[in-house]
Amino acid sequence: MPSPSGNSFLPEEDLLNTILNELKRSVKEYTTATTESACQSVRTMFSNLTADTLKMQGDMYQLIEQQKQYPAPVPHAMKSEVDKQLQEVQKTSQQTRQLIQQKTSALSSMAHQVNVSQHPTNVSPTQ
Repeated sequence: MPSPSGNSFLPEEDLLNTILNELKRSVKEYTTATTESACQSVRTMFSNLTADTLKMQGDMYQLIEQQKQYPAPVPHAMKSEVDKQLQEVQKTSQQTRQLIQQKTSALSSMAHQVNVSQHPTNVSPTQ
């Protein structure tokens, strides 16, 4: 709500950063909702919301950066450090897939095997 002098209730820099932070939070929430959705149409909706919100967040960042309201970026990471991190993530991902495969195959071997033939129904259909 504007003050009597016509200014915003927050300085512009604070307002823009608040919006940027809220967009970041929303992306996290939408991503969680996407991964938790069992219904494909709900999953698609949250996936689309995530993509749209990421675009808005990028646009907001550009606006803040153009106004020189963002601190100077950290020097670029060395390629070797990025490659090392990527290899660690890929290794963890592979280990996770192997663990999931082991656990799911163990579950299927423990599944109850039917040892009785199917019984005929004892209720006749009504006419």
